[in-house]
Amino acid sequence: KEVPSTPLKKSAMTERYSFSLTTFSPTGKLVQIEYALAAVGAGSPSVGIKASNGVVIAGEKKQRSALYDADSIKKVEMIANHAGMISSGLAPDFRLLVRKARKLAQEYHLIYQEPIPTVRLVQKVANVMQEYTQSGGVRPFGVSVLIAGWDDGKPHLFQCDPSGSYFAWKATALGKNYINGKTFLEKRYSDELELEDAVHTAILTLKESFEGQMNENSIEIGVCNAEGFRRLSTAEVKDYLASI
Repeated sequence: KEVPSTPLKKSAMTERYSFSLTTFSPTGKLVQIEYALAAVGAGSPSVGIKASNGVVIAGEKKQRSALYDADSIKKVEMIANHAGMISSGLAPDFRLLVRKARKLAQEYHLIYQEPIPTVRLVQKVANVMQEYTQSGGVRPFGVSVLIAGWDDGKPHLFQCDPSGSYFAWKATALGKNYINGKTFLEKRYSDELELEDAVHTAILTLKESFEGQMNENSIEIGVCNAEGFRRLSTAEVKDYLASI
């Protein structure tokens, strides 16, 4: 007679496969990817919103000490003139993905003499992340990224996860308390949202899970529209915070 599995046995079964990235557990999971998603969920909050005339990405900058040079910590990064990226999770992993994404964008431009379409950039970044889920001796990226772009006369917002999956979003949140952020966005989002209003909504979404006093040095915002992608200056962020 077969003895039913107890929670303790199931836990032991999961533990047996949790140290191998390339071995599926009996339930069909790659447990290391779930652990990578847990690292994303523990990361500093990020939010992305697609407006009718652009995209905004914003995130909280964690400063563990008042002695840090705030300008040395970058949460929002430009990938190409028309695209930018933000992340939640392990900052060093994000730095590597930024470097790879910039190289991929330049390679495409060198070959085709035109900016890389946002969806193609997303696919290439997702392919890099997916490669790290089926190779021995490596681990998945402990980071999820939001990629904002503008091409073909319209805005784009995508999310890439450690598994290599990617999704198109109208608005989404990552990192700590992301469920509260998504719930807030579901209530506030509309297809007619303008870029200026989207920036305000992004700041309010970050406030939902923000710990301490929010100021121009504790958050970072990037906007992308027909003029291209750029990171807002601290003075511009300060003005937005004052108007809320």
